Amino acid sequence: MASNTKPRVLVSDKLSETAVNIFREKGIDVDFQPELGKDKGALYDVIDQYDGLAIRSATKVTAKLIEKAGRLKVVGRAGIGVDNIEIPAASRKGIIVMNTPFGNSITTAEHAISLMFAVARQIPAADVSTQAGKWEKSKFMGVEITNKTLGLIGCGNIGAIVAERAIGLRMKVIAFDPFLSEERAKQLGVEKVELDELLPRADFITLHVPKTEKTAMMLNADAIAKMKDGVRIVNCARGGLVDENALADAIKAGKVAGAGFDVFEVEPAEASPLFGLPNVVCTPHLGAATCEAQENVAIQVAEQMSDFLINGAVSNAINMPSITAEEAPRLMPFIKLAGYLGAFVGQVNDDPIQKVEIIYDGAIASMNTNALTSATLAGLIRPQVADVNMVSAPIMVKERGIQVSETKQDKSGIYDSYMKLVITTKNQQRSIAGTVFSDGKPRFIQIKGINMDADVGRHMLYTTNHDEPGIIGTLGKAMGEANLNIANFHLGRNEAGGDAIALLYLDEQPNGGVVKSLMDTGLFQQVKTLEFDLD
Repeated sequence: MASNTKPRVLVSDKLSETAVNIFREKGIDVDFQPELGKDKGALYDVIDQYDGLAIRSATKVTAKLIEKAGRLKVVGRAGIGVDNIEIPAASRKGIIVMNTPFGNSITTAEHAISLMFAVARQIPAADVSTQAGKWEKSKFMGVEITNKTLGLIGCGNIGAIVAERAIGLRMKVIAFDPFLSEERAKQLGVEKVELDELLPRADFITLHVPKTEKTAMMLNADAIAKMKDGVRIVNCARGGLVDENALADAIKAGKVAGAGFDVFEVEPAEASPLFGLPNVVCTPHLGAATCEAQENVAIQVAEQMSDFLINGAVSNAINMPSITAEEAPRLMPFIKLAGYLGAFVGQVNDDPIQKVEIIYDGAIASMNTNALTSATLAGLIRPQVADVNMVSAPIMVKERGIQVSETKQDKSGIYDSYMKLVITTKNQQRSIAGTVFSDGKPRFIQIKGINMDADVGRHMLYTTNHDEPGIIGTLGKAMGEANLNIANFHLGRNEAGGDAIALLYLDEQPNGGVVKSLMDTGLFQQVKTLEFDLD
């Protein structure tokens, strides 16, 4: 973003002096006000003076703040979590949101291991007792972690580091992660299992997944009931993955022997059903709180923001791919298409993915397919990994042992350009293809090898069935009974009496009751609700 006027950056949270100096050395006018993020009114008054905003977690980048940010081009979050930034509002205003996805990994993994030790040996309670002048050796009987089974829920970047450390401590590690391949599991030295197998086998359970619709409250009362008696649970990932009330009841009943929690459903956690329970160790979201991690993410965000403001380079952006300014106008509609294709498959597929193939046909094959592939992969795994962006997606996919290939070919059909996504799981292949019409709008043109021409809607319903009479009526009746308006309706089949699909564009998202009622008819092989980000 070269200009005769120096870009101005506001640092409104605590950032290291080294990071602040990076801005200055790059020729950026930096205003370091580390307490300003706590004063909403004062921040609102000055935000329109800056091109960049560097933050941690204290500053809340709300839609109201964004509306007042007349010249703001980039927000940089020193850390991975962007819950304090209203990304859709930033996207609509053309503000890039960057994070630093890997700077905290080792620190968070080490904190999980630390809590595991603390819970195993009741160290915090023993410390309080001893410093109070007591000598209660028999009260604080612990357990060894050697030869115990550690159950990892999530085996991505952080989970893999925990696995490595745990194996070094002579633990047996089993892991549940829908994206973990058998090859990657062998490489890490862990046993890949399903969640229902992990729960009754693990002596310790630690979570390393984002909070999404699929993972929220994943360890509820029913899941806890399946666990081994005396299990110990550690959560350094996200609050809300574990039902705190159900866990508290299990601890009181003696089902769960202890817990270590760094994250809570409500933060700051001024109250929790876990507080005050025996052998529960709680810390105030310290997963990333080491000198090294804070320095790493601060330096990284300063480098990224400087490169963008001076050179126009984009990296680790949540809401924009890494592309040059020259190619952006032509590429952006296909970036959206790629994300939609990935999101479609990511939402309909439930099995671990082994291979991903992306076919670029026609003019699209000469474009920046690296950005398109990254967008596809980000859409594909975002239903499971909420914090993924277009830079981190290829890394995360590689870590899970998923093979990715690109095929570029000359025009082979009626479309000047189209791209096709094919994924392979242990049980099947799934495919979807799409193109961008002259109006710049992405379209789905083929699903499961069945041709169609479908708009992409925010809320959609996808069904598969054997081609037979009554399907349209059944779908229409179900939507009517649920008071769901159908904006558009697309059908396709491979042959009369063969495989058929339907794609409904709805005004609102169907609920689980709609899905169940359709499946209960016995007419459908699959019914999936889909949601696409159209911002």
